Amino acid sequence: MNNNTFQDHPFGITTIDTGFTRPHFAASHLLVENNHAAYIDVGTTYSVPRLLDVLQQKNIPSENVDYVIVTHVHLDHAGGAGKLMQALPNARLVVHPRGARHMVNPNVLIASAQAVFGEETFIARYGEIAPVAAERVIEASDEQVIDFQGRPLLFLDTPGHAKHHFCLFDERAKCFFTGDTFGISFKEFETPKGAFIFASTTPVQFDPPALHNSINRLLSYHPEKMYLTHYGEVTDVAKLADKLHDSIDKQVALTEAVADSSGKERHTRLVEEIMRYFLNELQQLGCTLAPDTCRELLATDAEINALGIEKSVFQ
Repeated sequence: MNNNTFQDHPFGITTIDTGFTRPHFAASHLLVENNHAAYIDVGTTYSVPRLLDVLQQKNIPSENVDYVIVTHVHLDHAGGAGKLMQALPNARLVVHPRGARHMVNPNVLIASAQAVFGEETFIARYGEIAPVAAERVIEASDEQVIDFQGRPLLFLDTPGHAKHHFCLFDERAKCFFTGDTFGISFKEFETPKGAFIFASTTPVQFDPPALHNSINRLLSYHPEKMYLTHYGEVTDVAKLADKLHDSIDKQVALTEAVADSSGKERHTRLVEEIMRYFLNELQQLGCTLAPDTCRELLATDAEINALGIEKSVFQ
């Protein structure tokens, strides 16, 4: 395993590529303090060997992992939690109260995903989803602080992307681990002008006003950095927050252009409108990647964002 798979940051923070979909698409963040560790988001079942390999490279015993933390229970963030917990005898799973039952009994998550992807594709993407014993689960309430080896970790309820979403503030590092609340920022698109970022409007619980409020709440703590699951460390936080607010409003506004249609036609048109928005933003940022390459890299997000916006606006 080479260092292209993980990147170390100050304050004992490591970004690990979970291997989901493509390189640098989805991350787990490892937090190390006093030779103890906590994982924040964990990818899928297939990600577990990568996560454990990094732990071994850092000479941290599996018994010294205190927490596995999932910002929300979407499977690209939490699908591997049960499998990972099997390898970590002393770890507790920290999850939003609305998501806890789905970690203990993942049958609803599995059925929902299989309904979208089909059983064969579901297994190929996520693998088998292992349950977590209820006695090993901590339901983190809003503003709850967990002591990680003398390092306070503050949990904030941050709906908008999902109702079962929290973000985690690390006071020592002055940063948030944001899951999907602070948007998506793929490294392929960064230019000298900065990062490309957009709001994730994933179904089924996308709530534009709530997401605006959650972003503002994060900024009220004056973080210096954000660690995104998609993908990694971003700075210039206030500027990116402005872009995210604009991204929410612009993507929702695109529904006006397709409101005269319905069903599959409306969805197809909305996907294309979102893609045009993405490409225009990249052009303004000075991205030099070919448009076809950009379309390929962003196709899944345009599709998923359209589904979430349609449910929010039209249903």
